[in-house]
Amino acid sequence: MSAAKKPGAASRTNPSRTGPTRKDKTRPVELIGLSAVFGVFTGLIVGLATREWILAAIFFGVVFIVSLVSLAMIMLGQTPDADLPTVDDETHSTH
Repeated sequence: MSAAKKPGAASRTNPSRTGPTRKDKTRPVELIGLSAVFGVFTGLIVGLATREWILAAIFFGVVFIVSLVSLAMIMLGQTPDADLPTVDDETHSTH
């Protein structure tokens, strides 16, 4: 008698499954890291220029949030795959 496989067992071991790649999974970490770098740079510049570390922390937070939202919006506009058809690729009939 052969052992019956569970329905989900085949998809876990199937190497040709279509799921997010490791690069896709780490993309949010890259965005947060880049935003943190922008924020730290701005915070250091403000902190060293004014010697007001509370003001530097405020600038760090503002630049971090603004850069994170800006980068996320840019990523939303990016197409995930170049092989996907776009509106420009459609053939329009000439009447």
